[in-house]
Amino acid sequence: MKIARSRREGQYDGRCVRIGPLVRFLLVIGWLASPALPAGASHQGHAGHAADEAHETSGPGVPIPGASFRVFLGEGDATAGSAGWDRVQADAATRTVVAAFTLMLQHRTEYARFDEAVTKGLLDRVVIEPTVVNREGKPFPFLVARTADPGRVRLLISASSLQEAGYLDHPDRLVPVLAREFQWVVGKADTSPRPKAVPVERDLARAPILTDRDIQALPAEERVRALQGLFETYLKTVDDLRSLEGQPYYEAGTTTLLPPANRDQTIKFYDIRVREALQLIVRDSSFMEQTPRAVRSLLDGTIWNVSFVKIENRDWATRTRVLPGEKAVTVGKQGRVIQPAAILINTYRTAAPDDPFYRDTKGLPMGALPADRLARVIALEIERNIVEKSMTGHVAQDATTAPK
Repeated sequence: MKIARSRREGQYDGRCVRIGPLVRFLLVIGWLASPALPAGASHQGHAGHAADEAHETSGPGVPIPGASFRVFLGEGDATAGSAGWDRVQADAATRTVVAAFTLMLQHRTEYARFDEAVTKGLLDRVVIEPTVVNREGKPFPFLVARTADPGRVRLLISASSLQEAGYLDHPDRLVPVLAREFQWVVGKADTSPRPKAVPVERDLARAPILTDRDIQALPAEERVRALQGLFETYLKTVDDLRSLEGQPYYEAGTTTLLPPANRDQTIKFYDIRVREALQLIVRDSSFMEQTPRAVRSLLDGTIWNVSFVKIENRDWATRTRVLPGEKAVTVGKQGRVIQPAAILINTYRTAAPDDPFYRDTKGLPMGALPADRLARVIALEIERNIVEKSMTGHVAQDATTAPK
């Protein structure tokens, strides 16, 4: 998991924090002098915890100088041979996390989300578990769990993921990865009212859903006509929360923001640009060759919304969201059952270096991309994420943070 943060707010550039010799020496001394973890402050070998469940911990936790929160181990035995981890791994994970947070506190202004979370007291505690999974059982290096106290959350960290990624005893490498997780801390701690979605009419029964074999056999112009039929029935390109209402828009290819002439202009402007990009994806043979899953997903009913949005408290440039299985819909004459997927494009964000489409954006915000580059971004987002997300329903958990 290669994620790092640049000095610009909310963006990441793959670089790690460099620690000077004196700071590194002091951290090592601190590790050696750190108190032994309290007995019974570890995990009992559970498979992990879902993001929104309570997390029981025991003991006083390990304090972090300058922070109101502490680092805990999940409740249980941290003894050698226990399922999940042993004492050595538990101690290494704890001192690495504590050292990483110590570094972040020394450079708070470089990590805007972290600074906001600390200033507002959003983080109740950090809990290290042998593994961390979401409600569908998918493992994650980090997850954010709400607490009974509104506006306060817990950050869950997987010790096994730290070990696999080579972060144990390398807090400087962990810092940029950890810092990025604070966009989720800020987002899940937000208790402000969510805007209500505008109902979007869909004609599910008449949607001209195609099979993969049909899509492969169709010439380019026929694929475009099939897409037009989906625009009229099933596939939407509108921000159903109207988060761009009254917002400025980018002149394509530049970072120049223009004020809208009316409250709907930006919404309509980006609606047109998305549709142009989607038509390029299904028409241009290079997409069928390089990102065939994107072409198929647009024409077989997998995708039911592609839209620009404004989501302030998320630093990602694009996101795939898939409804869980219980919200699946029946589409087309053949009655295909689909877990609808939405592709969201965060208008005012730029791509991170680890995004597959980073080079295609040339440093421009998502909303400033011309249609040809936007097509590449959308196709790669679908190609890389749609199968994994649709199989796990993972992204349903971050749907609780609506655009605003």
